[in-house]
Amino acid sequence: MTGPLPLAGMRVVELSSFVAVPLGGMTLAQLGADVIRVDQIGGGPDIDRWPLAPSGRSLYWAGLNKGKRSLTADLRSPEGRGLVADLVAESGIVLTNAPPRDGLTYEALRDRRPDLIHVQLQGRRDGGNAVDYTVNAGMGFPSVTGPSDQTAPVNHALPAWDIACGLYLTIGLLAAERHRLRTGEGQSLHVALEDVALATAGNLGYLAEAQLGGVRPRLGNNLFGDFGRDFATADGRVMVVTLTPRHWRDLVQATGLGEVTAALERALDADFRQAGDRYTYREALAGVLAPWFASRTCEQAEDALKGTSVLCSRYRDFTELAAGLDTEPLMAELDQPGVGAHLAPGSPLRLGGTSPPPTLAPALGQHTDEILQTVLSLSPHEADALRTRRVAGEP
Repeated sequence: MTGPLPLAGMRVVELSSFVAVPLGGMTLAQLGADVIRVDQIGGGPDIDRWPLAPSGRSLYWAGLNKGKRSLTADLRSPEGRGLVADLVAESGIVLTNAPPRDGLTYEALRDRRPDLIHVQLQGRRDGGNAVDYTVNAGMGFPSVTGPSDQTAPVNHALPAWDIACGLYLTIGLLAAERHRLRTGEGQSLHVALEDVALATAGNLGYLAEAQLGGVRPRLGNNLFGDFGRDFATADGRVMVVTLTPRHWRDLVQATGLGEVTAALERALDADFRQAGDRYTYREALAGVLAPWFASRTCEQAEDALKGTSVLCSRYRDFTELAAGLDTEPLMAELDQPGVGAHLAPGSPLRLGGTSPPPTLAPALGQHTDEILQTVLSLSPHEADALRTRRVAGEP
């Protein structure tokens, strides 16, 4: 894309920690917004969160704050909070999961900026605390995750609700900003992590299924409602999925098992063009297909299915994935101070066919003086005095 990015000219003050809000802020920054992350002097609770670089620098923090500017202030002091309130009044948009503090509540900030857009992440709608892992525990997903003979709940490693919530926050903020452009009115917008998880469980049919008497089984790596599962190959494992009659037709043609599966259809009085029959007889179909995959390497299996509609991918761990990143168009080299040179992702949103490249994450408090002087119009002497009194900026 040539020319300014879509959100050029928008400024957002981000008071945040952990995943959802930093992800939302980074998404906005990758689209051209000037996102100013505000932290307590010395860093917030996620400043040292694992994984860490050999230097001890948080890869997590660096990964979720690319493209932002960083200001630190003493949020425990009235003067420090007043400084941040000044910044919000100048910017007009705040994105936060921080607990309410005197002078930084929506009501106090709105008094300073009547058209304020204030986007607040909550754990629960009633204001109670919750994080991705506790929300997930209460949403039923651990009871259907893991092997079919597993009885205890199984968590997954991906913070799915944090990620979904971060993107909901971004969409909500942009909707509120569009409303302000049309009407001049600000907005107070809340997104609760628990609501996002509950809405997703409902939208995907899990909750209606349970209300209507259905019991979702634990299936291991099998796909619910169609034929999809992992197969062992001579040198690893692949995941194979069919979701349409064409997928199924291509799979049996590519494997040369059309006659065998047709005979199985007749014996079972089944129609494997139907998703329900593929799912019902998944173990029988897996038994037919397993020897074909076992006699081939992952590469040979993928080559045989290449050019077909069949959905197939080998299983890779993070080390294997990282070894091939130089061929991924999304990735570009980033020499992050404190971390070193590594391949990092740009935005997955392709604008005009290209993705905005990754940009450096700031050092903690790196832009404090710059923001104080250019946004709040303080003199260098005034900015230095705030640092000396430990009101703003790193020592």
